[in-house]
Amino acid sequence: MAFAIEALGQGRLAEAETLCREILKEVPDHFHATHLLGLRAFDGGRLDEAEFLLERATALDPRSPDAHGNLGAVYFALERFKDARACQEKAIALKPNCPITLTNLGNTLLHIGLGNEAIGLHERAIRLKPDYADAFCNRGMAELMTGQFERAKASFDRTLSFQPSHAEAIAGKGMVSLELRHFEEAAAAFDTALAIKPGSPRILLQRGRLNLSLSRLEQAAADLDAALAQSPRLELALCWRAQIDILAGNTARALAGVKTLLEVNPRSEMGLALLAACYVNQGDIATALEHLDAALKIAPDFPEAIGYKIFVLDYLPEADFAAQQAARRYWWDAIGAKLPQRTLLPRKLDPDKRIVIGYVASEFRNHSAAYSLLPVLRHHDHARFKIVCYSCWPLQDEMTERFKPLADVWVDAAQLSDDELADRIQADGIDILVDVSGHTTGSRLHVFARKPAPIQVTGFGHATGTGLQTMDHVLADPIFIPQSARHLLAEKVYDLPCLITIDPVLDVPPSELPMLRNGYVTFGVFNRIFKVSDEAIRVWSKVMRAVIGSKIIIKNGLLDDPLLRDRLVARFVAQGIAEENVICMGSTPRQEHLRAFAQVDISLDTFPQNGGISSWESLYAGVPVVAKLGNGASSRAGGSIVAAGGLGDWVAETDEGYAAIACKFAAQPAHLAKLRAELPARIAASPAGNVEIYTRKVEAGYRQFWREYCAAAPQGGDLA
Repeated sequence: MAFAIEALGQGRLAEAETLCREILKEVPDHFHATHLLGLRAFDGGRLDEAEFLLERATALDPRSPDAHGNLGAVYFALERFKDARACQEKAIALKPNCPITLTNLGNTLLHIGLGNEAIGLHERAIRLKPDYADAFCNRGMAELMTGQFERAKASFDRTLSFQPSHAEAIAGKGMVSLELRHFEEAAAAFDTALAIKPGSPRILLQRGRLNLSLSRLEQAAADLDAALAQSPRLELALCWRAQIDILAGNTARALAGVKTLLEVNPRSEMGLALLAACYVNQGDIATALEHLDAALKIAPDFPEAIGYKIFVLDYLPEADFAAQQAARRYWWDAIGAKLPQRTLLPRKLDPDKRIVIGYVASEFRNHSAAYSLLPVLRHHDHARFKIVCYSCWPLQDEMTERFKPLADVWVDAAQLSDDELADRIQADGIDILVDVSGHTTGSRLHVFARKPAPIQVTGFGHATGTGLQTMDHVLADPIFIPQSARHLLAEKVYDLPCLITIDPVLDVPPSELPMLRNGYVTFGVFNRIFKVSDEAIRVWSKVMRAVIGSKIIIKNGLLDDPLLRDRLVARFVAQGIAEENVICMGSTPRQEHLRAFAQVDISLDTFPQNGGISSWESLYAGVPVVAKLGNGASSRAGGSIVAAGGLGDWVAETDEGYAAIACKFAAQPAHLAKLRAELPARIAASPAGNVEIYTRKVEAGYRQFWREYCAAAPQGGDLA
């Protein structure tokens, strides 16, 4: 045994293992040889062998704190955290003042959700060994995971004061930067850490997460694939890799990745949420919601699942205003209400002053919501309103460049943390802060929960209500949110001519009615395919069977995915529609997308989740839209837009009425041809389509909100 220990100390590892195995042939119950072999197996990544040997070592000497502590480390590596905790607690009971075991137990407790207890253990280790760099680093990780970002940064800095090349501490600082949205600092930290520890799976994982946050999907995939090549069961790498596949439209690969993830951890709330996203892409909303509810049962305050459930409920036929707003209130209770609200500084209360409007959006880019916001910003009266735009998306494009000149002040807010953005909003003296994103990707509702401005409004992008008690108004219209439902919202509703508008589409040439040259009717659905519900397909198929020889074009970028395309067509075939009568079109540039309306006679709105910008685009192409009013805001957008365009007789309230409208007008080619010629000019002149009139109505709302605030402000509370 002495020779084995000497060989180990001199780095002759194979010789040490050989000597220990020889000892065990002669003395099978030799504790030290068993223990040393277990450690060598652990160091060599042979976890099953290490588990067997160290379990035997603890049986041979139940009073050995080192054996229990090392077995705990093996269990930790195997992600058997409860077993690891039991071993490490036993080791500490046998040897209370061992810094290594204390900090290892802290790491274990962090993984089972006991972050504050973990911090306490790391601090015990530090008190025993004040220069213990790993304990400072581990404390930093626990502080990071419990949202104490500044303290975490200080712990990582302390680690680096002892070990300047401590790769995990450098990566930890990168993780803090990533949480604070300081993406450039995060990238530098991860690159530095990887230079010290090339190929480290956990550091590659974090750089992959950074690239995913920046929508650099190819780089993110490369990092995560490299991490998984070394650690195939690395849970977060599996999560984020599946998320990339979902974003890239590769649903089959995403499903395979989620399956692996749930084999690694059947109780992964992220895995269940990603599985829900896969089902949403396939149009199975009910199953998606089951998985989201399962995720929330495991982690009731899991932000991604809460937010995604809000999004998905908009696609469920049975989800009415009450169900949709209840989900939004859940977000407020679980997340928003726990964020500290700001104290507002006194300001001049002049009801007629130039009001400072702040738009907070991740949609100042090539995004559907940009088309509803752009005309309003273009027509704002800058003499009466100062416009400040907070752009929260990390990437910019040609649409971003169209927005920038429309602002009096442009702020690139993508790399501002929530507190930093709230600070900037207060420093800018914003009177009315406008949320564009709602509960969608890129949302900054955490900022609105802090209430950095006296008046807060949501609209333009996802104006279905937020559930935030700090949000004052929502911009909508009487069809989109009827009077009967308004008591359910956290916000007061301000009515516009229509919930959204867009600039007139002038650069697409007029086209003749396709049925006149084709000899058959072509229906069109130019919407996201996860809006295509089974209920809608049943009604559309009924229409197609009644309109003999008709075809339907469905156009969406996700139809580039063969799995989704085949499944969509199969759903029509199951309703008796021939495969050749269902035409799928994938992603195209916007101009080609708009020109594709030339192939459509009648557009069919999706339900229960309606189209928005796509309905406006169809009307400007001269193609009328059949719409149906549902029981929630998201199922009334189409009816709002179609009615605002002067086509109230194209809006139904039932499936039967919807089918009847489609069949009726499909038999009236002369009427359709007349509409095709007249619609663009008609809607451009309407209060909803005339963007200048529409903007004046928006501004009238802002002025009303400000005057009400001035009138209601307590005497002496603000400056008169």
